[in-house]
Formats: sequence, structure tokens, C-alpha cells
Amino acid sequence: MTTKRLWIVLALIMTASFAVLGLMGREIYRQAPPLPAQVVTSSGEVLFTKQDIQDGQLAWQSMGGQQVGSVWGHGGYVAPDWSADQLHRELVALLDIWSRREHDVAYAQLDIEKQGALKARLKDEVRSNTYDAETGIISVSADRAEAIRQVRAHYEALLGDDIELSHLREQYAIAENPVPDAVRRADIAAFWWWSGWAAGTNRPGDVVTYTSNWPHEPLIDNVPSPANIVWSAASVLLLIFGVAALIFWHARAKHEAPPTVPATDPLFTLKPTPSMKATGKYFLTVIGLFLLQVGLGAMTAHYAVEGHDFYGIPISDWIPYAVTRTWHTQLAVFWIATAWLATGLYIAPMISGHEPRFQKLGVNLLWVALVVVVLGSMAGEWLGVQQVFDIHTNFWFGHQGWEYVDLGRFWQILLFVGLMLWLVLVGRALWPALRSPSDSKPVLAVLFLSTIAIGLFYAAGFMWGKHTHISMVEYWRWWIVHLWVEGFFEVFATAVISLLFVKLGLVRARTANVAVLFGTIVFLTGGVLGTAHHWYFAGTPVSVIAIGAMFSALEVVPLALIGFEAFETWRHTKVAPWVQTYRWPILFFVAVSFWNLLGAGVFGFMINPPLSLYYLQGLNTTATHAHAALFGVYGMLGIGLMLFCLRGLAPRLAWDDRLLAVTFWTLNIGVAMMVFLSLLPMGVVQAFASIEHGMWYARSPAVIHSPLVEMLVWMRVPGDVVFSVGAFSLAIFAARLVIAARKPRPGAKPAVLPAE
Repeated sequence: MTTKRLWIVLALIMTASFAVLGLMGREIYRQAPPLPAQVVTSSGEVLFTKQDIQDGQLAWQSMGGQQVGSVWGHGGYVAPDWSADQLHRELVALLDIWSRREHDVAYAQLDIEKQGALKARLKDEVRSNTYDAETGIISVSADRAEAIRQVRAHYEALLGDDIELSHLREQYAIAENPVPDAVRRADIAAFWWWSGWAAGTNRPGDVVTYTSNWPHEPLIDNVPSPANIVWSAASVLLLIFGVAALIFWHARAKHEAPPTVPATDPLFTLKPTPSMKATGKYFLTVIGLFLLQVGLGAMTAHYAVEGHDFYGIPISDWIPYAVTRTWHTQLAVFWIATAWLATGLYIAPMISGHEPRFQKLGVNLLWVALVVVVLGSMAGEWLGVQQVFDIHTNFWFGHQGWEYVDLGRFWQILLFVGLMLWLVLVGRALWPALRSPSDSKPVLAVLFLSTIAIGLFYAAGFMWGKHTHISMVEYWRWWIVHLWVEGFFEVFATAVISLLFVKLGLVRARTANVAVLFGTIVFLTGGVLGTAHHWYFAGTPVSVIAIGAMFSALEVVPLALIGFEAFETWRHTKVAPWVQTYRWPILFFVAVSFWNLLGAGVFGFMINPPLSLYYLQGLNTTATHAHAALFGVYGMLGIGLMLFCLRGLAPRLAWDDRLLAVTFWTLNIGVAMMVFLSLLPMGVVQAFASIEHGMWYARSPAVIHSPLVEMLVWMRVPGDVVFSVGAFSLAIFAARLVIAARKPRPGAKPAVLPAE
């Protein structure tokens, strides 16, 4: 297929995909669980108001939000899923109220027949939708109101300093007295109640709840819906068909012979421009943030066994779990994105041979802006969790409470301004290459368009406000996490790698053009609408399950040929002696292929079908996928790109392949040990608990702090240690490059010669 036809196909797919994505957003907005004006008892007593629920959401966000447990399955894993926990506690309380009044014993002491009768009444009571759309009022019985009060009292005590719940706070890794304000505590309980109400109440005229019967809760027959099962089966069938079609296409496609490799390194004589040299500080910043993230990861994992301490040192009052997990997840995005942004700034002048006026100044200003955003947002998040801000100021300068998008709105705006500056800097440096005749023009165009998308699509983070419905926040939040990070950044990185290989003479320009365009088409065909698999149970309509299941299956299809891609990448290291110079950067790209198959493919599809995610959402199976895919794919990719750039910035005589070998193997072995010795086994244990008893139980201390799971948490330590060796060896490698670059070496042959 010609590149012109590929461009047409890509344009049609993008237009259709975003049109459907927009329609999905409209339906999510229209069918989201209603926020009631009031929740009242049969006698007219007001239990909650809409303002209570909205303020409760803001107060929950200020204490860490999705970093402290989860709501509707999205968030942290040590504290409960509050929607599942609230629903279960209310159900048990209501059953006990009826049982003690009618049988003078607790519900658990009744025989099976009497329990069955009460469960039938419970299902009818809870699943019946009493929301009046005209008045905006939810009505509850006097008995249910009493159950609600009991659960609310528990949460208010939990979020305060009640000594009787101190051990439970430690098990949840929640600091003592995390929310000193009694009004905020009451409002948070109101928000959690509403999230549980939506999870247990049928949609009007339907037999499934607002969250499509999630979470699994046997007491009211919250079980997988028919749509959940049907679309899961259909997604597996589509995956099989898609893989077969891709293999057929690959088998019949013409495969060109490898190009004639240059006798010497084409980049050996490249002299970095001033702006290219200025990117060096970005890569040092990347390594610093990476080291900090690794340390915070160890602290965050340890909180699962010592909820208030770090190896006996009481640190939760100063740096609680909510803060360490926030910084750990946010820094992962920051350091990986910084590596990719710096690569764009480095490679644009290299490709075009053009250094725009004041480019170095722009690169330096952007670095300052990034440092300010990173440090400022981290400080704001700490102040937010420490409850220094009021809930409205917290939204702007503190902790927004949305996983991976935790930074306050003010810091979001600064980051967006920085991305706009990056877009201008990369675009103006690339523009001469785009205007000049070139065999690589299609790849350059993909690179340029993905640069624009990276800059503009972060604006999706501005589409929600302080009081936006959580279903719509989740809709837009995954535009950032899935489309921005996993989508357009990956297209950008693919184009960069292809251009580097073309520049080195390892790949023909025409081959790269077709490969990049075709790969972008295949990836975005599933990748754009595949975003919907994050929304299955976020108060969204059934259509989201259908679209998400089918297109997230298509996301996995390209990974069928990942072994071929990995072999082709590895083969480049063998084609000429001088290519050994780039051996380790290329091997990091090989590692990307491996982890793409395992982390994104195997572990991703493990949780992507609706039926799987119904039981697995919010368990350590998700953490398994996250660690293997986020670091294994995007982290390894960032390090590989960084090493390519450092190859041209640093003296070649200071390059130490032995340190890079240590880095490569310990990082890969370390993340594999984390996954297979700890995260995946924990997820499997929780999965059995979720299937047998319910989501509330899988996330309860009975499972999280069982001897087996705590042992599995400790089993993460060896992997952390091995991984840390890789992080520190990378830092030592970079430090040696810096020292060598600053050390004068009279008479030595210059490592970087004038440009061609």
C-alpha cells in the first residue's frame, strides 16, 4: 500500500474514532448516576444534600483521593475500595437491624432459610431506585437510614483520631487524624455513601446498577451482567481474528532486503548545536527523578505491611502513604515524559540541520519551567494531604486526588504552557526538514503531528472542574493517561526511533515510512476507542462495555508480531562493528518489545475483557500490568532514547558499556522479580477472594494483611534491591559522563567533530 493511501486510512480512522469517542462522552454525561438534591428518610429527615456530596468529593480529593483506596475501582490498593466497602457495611448493618428486631440475634447467627428471606428483602430494598428525577430526592426507609448512620459514624471516626480505630487506620496506611475537620469527615462519608448507592441501585427501568453491577456483592446479587459476559466472549473472538489477519498480512507483504550498511558511523562526525547540548541537563534531571521515584516506590510498597512506619521509623505523620504513592506515580510520568521531551528537543535540530534563533534560550527556559512544575506540584500535594488548604484552594494548588493527574490546577496550567513552548521549539526546528524534499517525509510528518498532539491533548485535563461529576472526570482523566501517555507519546517515540535508524543507515527511509504509518494505523485503530475499557464501571452506559471490550482487544493485535520486531531491532546490533557503539540503546528498545508483549499484551489483556475486569479491577493484578507496562515499555523506551542522545553529547571515551550492561540486566530482572514474586501472586490471591466473597473482601485487611499476602509484600524486597542496583548504576554511568565532559584532556582526539 502506498503512503498516500495509508495517510487516507489514518485520517479516516482518527476522524471516526474521535467522533465515536465524543458520542460516548455525551452518553456518559447524559446517563451518569444522578447527584440528588437531598437524601431523605420516609419521615422527611434530611440525611445528605447535593452540597454535602460535592464537598465530600473535594474533601476526599484533598486527603489524597484515589491515592487512598479507590472509588469504583480506580485508585490505590491498600485502603479499601470505598464504594464497595460502604455498600457492604450498609448491607450488613441493615440485615443486622432486621435480624435483631425480628429474631433477637445477629444476622450471622440465623439459619440459612431465615438468612435467605432477609437477603431477598435486602435486594429489593437496596436495588430499587427511589430517585425522583422531578424533585431530585432519593428516599430511604427508616431502617436503611439507621444503617446509613452507623456506617457514616464509622467513617467519621476512621478519618479522625478515634483510638479504637487506630489499628484499622494503620492497616489502611492512613495517618492518624488525617482529616481534622469534622465537617469534612461528614461530607466524605456522604460522598462515599453516594458512590455505594450508585453501585447498588438499578438504573431506571433496567436490571443492572449504574455501575453495571460492579462491585461483586453476593448479598444483593451484584454479579456480572449479560452484556459483560457477551462482550467479553466477543472480544476474545475478535482478538483471535485480528491476530490471524495481521499474520496473514505480514506473510503476504513484500519484505525488502536489508540496506547496505555504511562502513562507518554516520553520526560520528555530528557536532551538537548549542540547543542540543542544552538538553544534557534534562537527562540528568531524568535520572534524578528516576532515583527519587525508586526510593518512594520502596516506601510505598512497605506501607502495605507497616501502615505508619518504615522499618520501625514512624514517618506517616510527615510523609504518609497518600503522599509517597502520589509522588511515586506522578514522578513516573514526569521522568519518562521528560526523557521523551528532551529527545524531541535533541533530535529536531539533528534531523533538520537547522538551529533556530534563541533555541538554546527556549530549551533552558523550558527546563526551568519543568523543574518549577515538578517541585511546586509535589509541595502542593504534600500541603494538600496535610490539610493545610481549604478544599477550594486545594483544587488549585494542592492535591486534585486523581491518580496520575494529582497536581493542582495551577500546576497543570504551568505544565500546559511548558508543553506549548516545547511544541514551538520542536516544531520550529523541524520545519526546515518538513519543507525540504526528503525520502523520510512521511515519518517526519508523523513525528510533527504527534508533537502537536502531545502539546494539545494535555488540555483534556482542563475539561473538569471542582464539582464535575466523577463519571465525567474519569472520562477526561483517561484521555490524559491513555491517549496522551500511551497513545500519542508512543507514536512520537516510534517515529523518533525510526528516524534514528534511518539516520544511522540501518533502515531504508521508504521502509520506515510504510512501517511507521502502518504501525500508527494499527495501534490507533484499537488505541483510541480502547480507552473505553477504563470506563466499564465508572457510572457509564452499557454501550461503553461493548465498545471498550472490542477495541481494547484490537489494542493487543499488533503485539502478535512483537517477536519479529524485537528480532529485527536486535539484528541491527550485528550488521557492522561500529553499530556496537549503540548496542545498549538498541537493546533497551528490544526490552521495550519484550515488555510490550508481556506487560501491555499478556497482563493487559488479563484485565481488559469486561468479565475479567469485573472481578480484578482495583486489585494487584492492575498493579502487575501497570509496573510491567509503564516501566517495562515507557520507562525502558525513555532510557533507550536518552542513551541515544547521550551518545552524541558525551565523550565517547567515557562511555562505559559495563555499567550499561549492569543497568540493563538489573532493571529488567528487578522488574520481573517484582512482578512474578510479589505483585502477580498478590493479585491472584485477591482474585480468588473477589470471585468467592466479593470485592469488599478482596480489599479488606483479612486479605491484604493475611500472612500469605504480607509475605508476598516482603517478597518484593529482593526485586526492589536488584532494580535499585540498575537505577544507581545508570546514575553512576551518567556521573562519569559529566565528569569526563568537564575534564580537559590535552592531546586527546575530540569525541565530537564538526557537522557534516
